[in-house]
Amino acid sequence: MTSTPTTSNTALTPAALLFEPGDLVATPLALKVLQTHGVKPLALLSRHLLGDWGQVCKDDADCNAQAVHDGSRILSSYEIAQGVTVWVITDAQTDTDTDGHLLPVPTRLCTTVLLPSEY
Repeated sequence: MTSTPTTSNTALTPAALLFEPGDLVATPLALKVLQTHGVKPLALLSRHLLGDWGQVCKDDADCNAQAVHDGSRILSSYEIAQGVTVWVITDAQTDTDTDGHLLPVPTRLCTTVLLPSEY
């Protein structure tokens, strides 16, 4: 597993983002687990959008770095307490919206906070 430095001191401004997240959503169970452990969802989303992938293997970190440029899926994994992991996944870019209409520019539609068991 590899971890990049925490980016909590970096401002989450559009210019600082490595990629656009699309809609931000979370599963009810993930929100409950985060609340139980006193972790704010925005803290994990900020890390994810700024390129701190959390505890992922080198291959996944390399894939994420490439995905920032080629539009494929991005996965971050954060251990918020001993034995408690939360994922943040940004979908790959698509050229159609949720209604099937062609988009002028490929876009990421959604970033989801979830538990690994919900994937």
